[in-house]
Amino acid sequence: MSDDFHLEPLPADAETGDLLEALGPIDDRPPESQYCVFRSGRERFCLPVLDVEEVLEWPLVTKLPMSPAYLLGIFNLRGVIVALIDIAITEGRRPGLLPKHVVVASLRSENHQEDVRIAIASDEVIGTYSVKNEDFLEQAPENVPHCVGMLRHDDRLALVIDLRRLLEVFPGPSI
Repeated sequence: MSDDFHLEPLPADAETGDLLEALGPIDDRPPESQYCVFRSGRERFCLPVLDVEEVLEWPLVTKLPMSPAYLLGIFNLRGVIVALIDIAITEGRRPGLLPKHVVVASLRSENHQEDVRIAIASDEVIGTYSVKNEDFLEQAPENVPHCVGMLRHDDRLALVIDLRRLLEVFPGPSI
């Protein structure tokens, strides 16, 4: 530990103002949000970390007969059946080239009793980033209806997914 660093105990009768003064000035930093950034196909996408339940290696997937092309199948996640969708289907993912990861997101219901889990096929999980509000652009390409904006990170852009819109565009099976 540095010799310059010393802790000074506050007296027992210290006031709240004394405590705030001891903590020093509060930075006027803009609020930050955290996002999980991943690549699906050629495009980067992101979700708020509060919506991401977990990231998995590719699970054992059961294909469903007569399902839409974007629905890769379902899998068992600790006793819960989760639908796995491929949002890169519009890019014409090469046949036989399966993604490596799955990002499991949870759409919370208002009563928190029937949360909806959806899994998104991911070719690469890039990481978790803390970003400032000015890094969020409230515009998304018109041909991506499940996104509500773009996020600037590492001099790149990632499309911000809205889970409610995602389920409207890519409805999963009802189980």
